[in-house]
Amino acid sequence: MYYDDLPVWGFIGKVEDESWTISDKGTKYYLFKHVLFDVFYNGNQIIEIRAFSDPNHVADITEDVDIDVEFTYSVKWNATSIQFQNRMDRYSKASLLPVRLKIHWFSFINSIVIIVLLMGLLTLLIMRRLKNDLRKCSNDEEEDKEVGWKYIHGDVFRYPSNMPLFCAVLGVGTQLLIMVCILFFLSFFGVLYPYNRGALFTSLVFICTLTSIVAGYTAAAFHTQFSVIGWERSVLLTAILYLGPLFVTSSILNTVAISYGATAAIPFGTLLAILLIYAFLAIPLLALGGVIGYCLRSEFQAPCATKQFPREIQRLAWYRRTHCQMFIGGLLPFSAIALQLHHLYASMWGYKIYTLPGILFLTFIILIIMTSILTVGLTYIQLSVEDHEWWWRSVLSGGSTAIFMFAYSIYFYARSNMTGFMQLSFFIGYNACMCYAFFLMLGAISFRVSLIFVRHIYGAVKSE
Repeated sequence: MYYDDLPVWGFIGKVEDESWTISDKGTKYYLFKHVLFDVFYNGNQIIEIRAFSDPNHVADITEDVDIDVEFTYSVKWNATSIQFQNRMDRYSKASLLPVRLKIHWFSFINSIVIIVLLMGLLTLLIMRRLKNDLRKCSNDEEEDKEVGWKYIHGDVFRYPSNMPLFCAVLGVGTQLLIMVCILFFLSFFGVLYPYNRGALFTSLVFICTLTSIVAGYTAAAFHTQFSVIGWERSVLLTAILYLGPLFVTSSILNTVAISYGATAAIPFGTLLAILLIYAFLAIPLLALGGVIGYCLRSEFQAPCATKQFPREIQRLAWYRRTHCQMFIGGLLPFSAIALQLHHLYASMWGYKIYTLPGILFLTFIILIIMTSILTVGLTYIQLSVEDHEWWWRSVLSGGSTAIFMFAYSIYFYARSNMTGFMQLSFFIGYNACMCYAFFLMLGAISFRVSLIFVRHIYGAVKSE
């Protein structure tokens, strides 16, 4: 539990095996009834809290029967010279133990090695072939010998199907990326720390509200590059694409918590305040961003003209289809962040305390780099077989890492000690929302990187 944003933990009971005592009545289970809180203070500020269970005050719960237990506690106050701004050092130093740092750095070095290998593979197998293709395209005598990806120069910049939804994905993904960067920035300067969960949730609400203008602008600006009609629908989808499922999930989980009488239930006043903030601040800022994007619209920068009729795509082999590329595009980045993801899940659900935002930020950068590298390679492979529908494919390939993250969360739950419908629903529900956010964010990043790559290779080919 937490008091004044300080973590407090202790034993709630004990087990006495029959081999430990002279009794032959089998294993005994006891519940501690008294807890001593050792509180250290400096002036009028709490510096540290320790909890100790009294082994002399126990209740025998070996038998599966209902019993009445009276819990008591006592508090001991101790003065200390530690300053308030240094009270978190005790927990941070625990995370900086040599053994723990060795594990984190091993994960970091493993990720760097994977990135270097991927970049080397991309350079040798793709860039070398691309260079030869561009040399052929620049040779006037061999101009008729076009390579596979150049055949589709008139279709590669054709806007995708479900354009409003696509723009909404870009808008929400960009907003989520900015939110994550702001949270890292605040954690580096000590504004946010792992134990102040109330401040973290408050910051998330206000950061999400303020960055709504970015989501609206991104969705409307990209939509108006192709058509000035229907950009309002893109902005509307942006408003509900992520927050809609999040609100539905939170409402269901809050209902479950209320039915169990749990303290995890969000108070009605807090829920009403969040809804009012969203209705009277987030929505107007989102609409304002959409209007700005519409007013500052520009033409889509395509180095090749788009043909009137789309080119037919031949049937592809199974290993070149979307599901296979999603598997490849998600597995490798996930393998680089799996260890840090384990510590993150353990911290989120109360098993550990994560106090290394620097390493977590480096892991986040590694995830973005690996996603970008793989997306570029997969996009080039797709274009080389004359498949010009790369827009949605790049989003799905880049965001597929989130699917592996969610699958790992199921494995984490199965290996944990969490039981009961309430814990299961909370774990699955909130992890699904988190992984969905990563899907949108990584999908937006991968598309932007793919767009830069496609513009570069087709811009290097002289127009016919």
